[in-house]
Amino acid sequence: MNKIYGSAAEALDGLLFDGMFIASGGFGLCGIPELLLDAIKQAGTKDLTFASNNAGVDDFGIGILLQTRQVKKMISSYVGENKEFMRQYLSGELELEFNPQGTLAERMRAGGAGIPGFYTKTGVGTQVAEGKEHKDFNGETFILETGMFADLSIVKAWKADETGNLIFRKAARNFNPPAATCGKVCVVEVEEIVPTGSLDPDHIHLPGVYVHRIVQGAHEKRIEQRTVRSREDA
Repeated sequence: MNKIYGSAAEALDGLLFDGMFIASGGFGLCGIPELLLDAIKQAGTKDLTFASNNAGVDDFGIGILLQTRQVKKMISSYVGENKEFMRQYLSGELELEFNPQGTLAERMRAGGAGIPGFYTKTGVGTQVAEGKEHKDFNGETFILETGMFADLSIVKAWKADETGNLIFRKAARNFNPPAATCGKVCVVEVEEIVPTGSLDPDHIHLPGVYVHRIVQGAHEKRIEQRTVRSREDA
């Protein structure tokens, strides 16, 4: 089975539909599937629900889909760095479901493992817990969170072999592995594709069994917050 496609648009062909639920890897601008996000923008797919730590910045990452009003709902941990995200939420144009970061990652992981729900202490006594089932274990209260089951997973990896075994590079590993597992179909963009058998099995972060389609491309790799000092201070 050939998993390699010639472009992001080809890799998404036949998978996109209005109103779908997409799990996206990345944290800030680190490890985001920028090529696949741009292909979704070009496809014009609308009324999307995205599960992602955040929505990038105004003109990059999921932010480009907010600009074109293709996103109906965000399931996120953080809304900073994106003025359009904040504006749409405060004006009632965008639905937002806040999740603590660990809870969001575990909801993705649980979905990928076929686990429909789990109990956590995170959020007990806060707005996060409102409307959720509470249960006591050993004298402590926990809330029920549901596993996440997406129509599509889009992630960014550093290297893949031809069967889809993936290696993520440093901090870009972030939400990508759990996001990759919780979709019915997983599409991955990578910087390099190597022959099957050339990756050390002990170095593989995500097995190819989770990966359905792969596309290789060039990535911009923006810096979200650039902090510099003068040569004199250095």
